[in-house]
Amino acid sequence: MLKISKKADYALMALQHIALVQFGDVTPGRVVNTKEIAEEYNIPLELLAKVLQTLAKNGLIESHNGPKGGYLLARSTRQITIAQILEGIEGPLGITDCSHEKEGELCLQREHCNIRTPLLKVQDSIYQLLNNMTLQDMMGGTPLITIQSPSAQGVAQ
Repeated sequence: MLKISKKADYALMALQHIALVQFGDVTPGRVVNTKEIAEEYNIPLELLAKVLQTLAKNGLIESHNGPKGGYLLARSTRQITIAQILEGIEGPLGITDCSHEKEGELCLQREHCNIRTPLLKVQDSIYQLLNNMTLQDMMGGTPLITIQSPSAQGVAQ
């Protein structure tokens, strides 16, 4: 099953919160600390701290030290893609083990595999969707895409 990890969930939640505070009406430009986010969304503090450090290391947020320190987005919400966030937390995105083969680590089924090419096409479509979707898009409140089930389209099951 394709699934986003808890760490990726927390990263998306934290980035949305930071953006809402940073670009909000109340105190624009205010840094957001880890404890504030953890308490607001009931996220374990230690895990969130690691997630935020990883996001900072990958250039998605900036860390500000000191007693009133915290985090700000490193660029606008329109310039941060969901793919960048997920890759920053999880590493390269892939739906199969063979999607990121390294030299000398070829899949044992490679010669006989009849699903590699179709699955790579699926993976590419998912990546394109995530790479074209921004943090701003996620904050919009309207559906980004509409997916209809086959029965909703009148297709017999």
